[in-house]
Amino acid sequence: MKIKTVLKKRNKILICILIFLIVGFLIPQNLQMPVKGATKSDYNAKTFWFSPWGKSVTHKGVDIFAKKGNEINASTSGLVLYSGEISMGGKFILVLGPKWRLHYYAHLNELKTSSFSFVSKNSTIGTVGTSGNAAGKSPHLHYSILTIIPYVWRIDSDRQGWKKMFYLNPIEYFKSEN
Repeated sequence: MKIKTVLKKRNKILICILIFLIVGFLIPQNLQMPVKGATKSDYNAKTFWFSPWGKSVTHKGVDIFAKKGNEINASTSGLVLYSGEISMGGKFILVLGPKWRLHYYAHLNELKTSSFSFVSKNSTIGTVGTSGNAAGKSPHLHYSILTIIPYVWRIDSDRQGWKKMFYLNPIEYFKSEN
């Protein structure tokens, strides 16, 4: 009798987790350009997965250039997992968005959101800057999208090609913009 109760409870928990995961995939992403007023002329479409690229070896995002202090809006709604500073990315924000994707905004001048807060697509989360390893370079936002569910079919023989199962090309989402 006790084993049946434990199994029923475990099955309910597993079903709840499964429903939670499915709902995360069903929420529409509707990405928008994160740098206010930026167009395709403000980034180079060939820089995603460009190699060689400094200490990181391969560039796993897109750099969107703008004036220092220009507003950065969340590209999609989500939960801010972290808002802080690291050596390479400088001031950065990490947002968990729809489809269980992480949105990484780096080299910010100012952080205008805090960890564990919710942001909407039009929320101002920071400003363009040159923090971290972007010091001395033109002000820009480094923007990356990562999936926590690996896309193993994307792996190839490129240097760091195994990491392609986690990094998505943000430029593909901007093509419909501007």
